[in-house]
Amino acid sequence: MRYFWIVSLSLILSVSWADKPDLMALERYDNQRIDGWLVSEKLDGVRAYWDGQNLISRGGNQLAAPAWFIKDFPPFALDGELWIGREKCEDTLSIVMTQTPHDGWKQVGYHIFDVPDASGGLIARLDELKTYLTQHDLPHLHIIPQRKVNSAEELKTHLEKLVNNGAEGLVVRDPNVGYQVGRSQHALKVKPKYDAECEVAGYTEGQGKYTGQVGALICVNEQNQHLKLGSGLTDNLRANPPKIGSQVTYRYSGYTQKGWPKHAVYYRQRNPEQLD
Repeated sequence: MRYFWIVSLSLILSVSWADKPDLMALERYDNQRIDGWLVSEKLDGVRAYWDGQNLISRGGNQLAAPAWFIKDFPPFALDGELWIGREKCEDTLSIVMTQTPHDGWKQVGYHIFDVPDASGGLIARLDELKTYLTQHDLPHLHIIPQRKVNSAEELKTHLEKLVNNGAEGLVVRDPNVGYQVGRSQHALKVKPKYDAECEVAGYTEGQGKYTGQVGALICVNEQNQHLKLGSGLTDNLRANPPKIGSQVTYRYSGYTQKGWPKHAVYYRQRNPEQLD
């Protein structure tokens, strides 16, 4: 099998993400000072932005939510996650990415972690939605609980407890900062292992029992680093690998001194509508 490349990652991203809404994104927690910040569970579902009229995915697609689902939604913007439950990300995707409304949405909740256009700190912004909900019956619209964390040790204990019960991780945020578009050191994701996305640019040839199949994926990440992802590939993936140009997620356990992801392994094929 020959190794080959495709057009640059930056070109593809500029074309396919042209109509994405401008949203907050999470930086990686790396022992920053977080005393007094607010922590919540990181839900592994489908990111969704309510613009006051339409429910839009982070990829810029208008979601085909049934009329009853969005009926009486507030006239102001919301940022949150469409979510069924822990370890059910694929089920959520299959429901909300369908192009026509259907009853599967009855399983889905819209869990809000910010009110982008409201003023004040995070709690004040969420209180605007809380007040709205006292006047409108929307049982499938929820505010994600926030709690204060007082130390890194408390954060670690909370992370371990939730992860042991199937949670993906945590989000920790500075409560005094307004909604910020893009990545910021004021909004951090906390996971036992970190993940990131890269674009499949080629393959290496398998050896031994994998002769004639894929030995590893050659991927380009956001830092323009070329990674070789062999660990984590199943026999089926080696025989039927993700297509050139597709996005995949890899997991890693920190960085080397030269800035390369340590112990990078293939995790899953990337869906652009999932949360950061």
